[in-house]
Amino acid sequence: MSDEEQPAKKSKMTTKSSAIAPQQEEATASPAIKTCAHFVKRKKRFCKMSVAKGKEYCGEHEPAVTADANEESAVFSDRIPCPLDGKHTIYKKNLRKHLKICNARHTNDQPQYIQKNINAGSDNEERIQEDLKNIKLNELEDEEFFGVIDKVKKLYQKYVENKIAKLECHHKCMDEELAKEEYGKESLKHLVQAAALLGILEKEQKIENSTSFVEYGAGKGQLAFYLAKLLESKQNSQVVLVDRMSLRHKKDNKIEDRSLVQRIRADIADFCIDKLNTLKNYQHCVAVSKHLCGGATDLTLRCITQAKEKFTDFIMIALCCHHRCDWRSFVGKEFFKEHQISQREFVIITKMVSWAICGTGMSRERRKALENQELTPQEIAEINANQRVSLAERETIGFMCKRLLDYARLGYLRQHDYEADLHYYVTREVTLENVVLLARRKVKS
Repeated sequence: MSDEEQPAKKSKMTTKSSAIAPQQEEATASPAIKTCAHFVKRKKRFCKMSVAKGKEYCGEHEPAVTADANEESAVFSDRIPCPLDGKHTIYKKNLRKHLKICNARHTNDQPQYIQKNINAGSDNEERIQEDLKNIKLNELEDEEFFGVIDKVKKLYQKYVENKIAKLECHHKCMDEELAKEEYGKESLKHLVQAAALLGILEKEQKIENSTSFVEYGAGKGQLAFYLAKLLESKQNSQVVLVDRMSLRHKKDNKIEDRSLVQRIRADIADFCIDKLNTLKNYQHCVAVSKHLCGGATDLTLRCITQAKEKFTDFIMIALCCHHRCDWRSFVGKEFFKEHQISQREFVIITKMVSWAICGTGMSRERRKALENQELTPQEIAEINANQRVSLAERETIGFMCKRLLDYARLGYLRQHDYEADLHYYVTREVTLENVVLLARRKVKS
């Protein structure tokens, strides 16, 4: 081959390769993933689940079969609630197969730390009146309505008023995260709370070697993530995350050192902490939770106190959602019975607690308009006219009810050899659910 032929051949090859390149790039580009066309009103966005080829909706939001559909399409398209867990639906044609693999199915190979309803509370104390759940505050007679309010006020003034101290704790490990500009108001709110809770653990000198932290109701594991980062410098310490749900986008999955975290899928009602063998490898055990909803707090406290091996040294629970408390699981029943508060009055109190966060009974948009003084005096007067107590008083009573439920829990912990108190751990501007329960196990001499 001559020198004159070589450049020509090279040029020809270059042209050919450049023609192929766009085709290769087009072939390797991944197609856009089509998502569900169902609009989720509560979240004000479309469903993010992917859909099958040729479909507009994911399986969960597939529209029901119309009346004019033929019988065959109805059988193969209609979705029904799962008999084991009505929170999700399945295709009727797949029912038999689904029952064999559903996560809610009963299995005989449960780990030893799972025992059904071990922490759920006893029904033997008295009959649980299920019909009380249907009580409506606006249907109560004035005598009963104001009678419960009067009891709440008297007990609050005697046991709670001016007895909740403020904590000003903040862990510096969160400073860099809080300084990021991409976070919105909602994300920052949760980060500020996490920083305060970590600050409490640091102040109490609980972030130390040979410590196992058990986070109850861990959710996506944000608190556990930052706590595990702090444990990287400690020896033989870990975070155990307990949650009954299998969630996507879990924060703890980003922890590279997997020895620092252990996730357990279990309902707290069924969790036996003293039968989790891995905890026996640590000198200390600390129970933590960030916003443990309603009755889940009572399940957690019973889980800790019922354990045969008393190795939970410290408890830190940021409290919330008291309207989800129920008489069966509530650990503070003795305090209420001692002060002649019946099961019925307890249910009324758990309904009044919602006044603390949304005392107007209005939609979120209208409440915001009220807070921003966008409603006219006449509109505000109409709202007040429809209530037996003013909006401001409803909010105050709601917070009294919350703290009374929490104080009853303190009594339960004190009966089980814990020194327990309530504290404001962040300001109301961060969150209205700004109270944390702290308890230390008494050291027997």
